[in-house]
Amino acid sequence: MARARIGRTQDATVLVLTSLAEGPKHGYALIKDIEALTGEVMGPGTLYGVLVRLEEEGLVQPVESEDRRRPYRLTGKGAVALRERLETSLRVARLGLSRLGTS
Repeated sequence: MARARIGRTQDATVLVLTSLAEGPKHGYALIKDIEALTGEVMGPGTLYGVLVRLEEEGLVQPVESEDRRRPYRLTGKGAVALRERLETSLRVARLGLSRLGTS
């Protein structure tokens, strides 16, 4: 069975930021970490589209590298944005579970 692919921008954004919260990573390392976290594959097109947008927003920045890989790291602004998004998701998840009667 083929693995599901991550495509929704908001989910992809949170996943990339969450992965980078552990430390700098290049594209392939991000893809493998996100796959380990979710069991789903994020395609390179999705990943690099998200990275470009996050860099434009100042949430991630590239790190110097001595090889052809281009690692990225979370910025302070990115950490704040990730915390806010995760806290909102947590509130929504708790409310949803409560409404289902499975808190």
